[in-house]
Amino acid sequence: MSKVTWKSGTFLYPIPAVMVSCGTMDKSNIITVAWTGIINTNPAMVYISVRPNRYSYNLIKEQGEFVINLTTKELVKATDWCGVKTGAKVDKFKEMNLQKEKANFVKCPMIKESPVSVECKVKEIREFGSHTMFIAEVVAINADEKYIDEKGAFDISKCDLICYANGGYYCMGKKLGRFGFSVKKKNKKKK
Repeated sequence: MSKVTWKSGTFLYPIPAVMVSCGTMDKSNIITVAWTGIINTNPAMVYISVRPNRYSYNLIKEQGEFVINLTTKELVKATDWCGVKTGAKVDKFKEMNLQKEKANFVKCPMIKESPVSVECKVKEIREFGSHTMFIAEVVAINADEKYIDEKGAFDISKCDLICYANGGYYCMGKKLGRFGFSVKKKNKKKK
C-alpha cells in the first residue's frame, strides 16, 4: 500500500459539524462551524474558528459568548443551510423552524432541537489569517434527557450525531470500543 502526497491543507477529517448560536434571545444568529474542538480539561476549554467576514464574527467578538449546539441526522439540512446563508439577511431560527431555548449562564439562545448545547464564555481571541480562533471556557453543558442512559451518562448512540469530512456530512457509526478496551484484562470464567 502506498500513499499519495498532496500540498498542505486542512485535511484532518472527520470533524464535528456544529451550529453555534450567538447574540441574544432578541437578536440572535446561528453559524455552522466545523473547526471546533476541546483544548483543555480543567478548566474545560473549547474553541471555534470563524472567518472575520462572517456575520456572527462581530456578534461573538462583541458579546464574548456563544453556544455550541451538537447536530444530528435530523438537523443536517439546517446545519448546512445555516452555514451557507448569512444572518445579516435572514432569521435562521425562523427559516429553519428551530426553537430558541434560554441558556443558564450566557445571553445567547440554545437550539432546543440540539441534543447537547454547550454554553461558552470567550477567554482569548487569536487571529491566524483566514480565521480567528475564539478560545472559550465551558460554563455549562445542557443535554436532552432522552439521550441520558440509566447510569446518568450521555448516550451518543441514541442521537445520530453528524460530522463533516471533505465537503460532506456523515452520520456517526456504531461504537467500536470504550476507552482502555485494548488493554483491559478479560475476566476468566469460573469452571
